[in-house]
Formats: sequence, C-alpha cells, structure tokens
Amino acid sequence: MYIVDDDAAVRRSLRRLLESAGFVTRSFGAPIEFLDAAPNLARGCVLLDVQMAVMSGLEVQAALDRMGSTIPVVVMTGQGDVPTAVRAMKAGAVDFLEKPFDDDVLLQAIERALARSGRPHQAREALEAWNRIAVLSQRERQVLDAIAGGQPNKIIAFRLGISIRTVEVHRSRMMHRLGVRQVAEAVRLLVLAGLTPQGVLRQSP
Repeated sequence: MYIVDDDAAVRRSLRRLLESAGFVTRSFGAPIEFLDAAPNLARGCVLLDVQMAVMSGLEVQAALDRMGSTIPVVVMTGQGDVPTAVRAMKAGAVDFLEKPFDDDVLLQAIERALARSGRPHQAREALEAWNRIAVLSQRERQVLDAIAGGQPNKIIAFRLGISIRTVEVHRSRMMHRLGVRQVAEAVRLLVLAGLTPQGVLRQSP
C-alpha cells in the first residue's frame, strides 16, 4: 500500500490502520518523491490525497497516466471537494473517500481497488451502479446530481424551488434507495455508471 499525503499526521494514522490490517505500507509526503519511485513500485494500491500544497492529486494522476502506470488509485478528499474527486474518478481513479471516513469504509475501498487491478469487472460494476441509480425518483436524481456538482443544500433548494428541509428529505431517501451511508458512496455510483449529471433546473415541487 502506498500513501501519498503531505499531512504527516494523516500518513501516520493511515499507516497504523493499514499495517494493523496486515498491509505492508510505504508513505510519501511529497508527490514528486512518489512519482520518482513509481516506475519501480511493486503492485498494490495508492491512497492519494487530492489537495496537496505543491502538486494536486489530479496532477499526480496525470503523471502516472503518462508513465503508463496501471496501479489502482483511491483518492482522498476533504469535505466540500466532491467535484474534484469526481474528476479524479473520471481520470481513472477506481474510488474516492471523503474525509473523515470510517476505517471499514477505507478497507472496503482498498479491497475494491485491488480487486479491480486491471479492471476485469469494470463493465459489471458499471451496470450494477446504473441499475441502482435507475431506482431513484426524478427529484432524488436531481439532488444527487447537484451534490456531485458540489452544491450545498441551500443552493439546491433555491434552484429547485423547494425548502432546505425538503432537500434533506430527498437526500435521505436517495441514500436509502441506493443502500449507502455516505454521500461519497452515492456519488461514486453515479460516476461508475458513467452518468453525466443532468443539471438542476428550477421546478415546482
């Protein structure tokens, strides 16, 4: 497991967790240091922070792509930066996690990434995600699209012409229908399904 994050405390915490779960880890505080080592790294999975001071996670991904690297990437993002994580997935990341995340959520994401090394199950996962998204009502889908676009509940409510409380209700129902606990998991399904956000139009409730 490779950890790329410029926050030393985060690196230490992730190392402790992953090593307690039986993973061999190597961490990098500087993206350039990781990219210099990347051509000689053994197979595994990269936990990549999106927001770093010197070089963003998206730039690191682009550099890995130019190298022809096939190592699976799980991106980590702070709250409110979901659109960047969505762009990272579209650029090839196999998953993303919104901080703070539960230990179990992290380990499950790593398992998915390792299982998808080489992407043998990509078509099946995309179909499963599409089928789950398809059960949403029109309003629930609008809320999900808006969340994927980084819009807070207040803006979603204004654009849809409904109350913030109603947005919260649709958001809760949307997550229940999808069978997810975190917003990041719902957005991940949208990206996996290859669905472009439909946009949020001002409509009557």
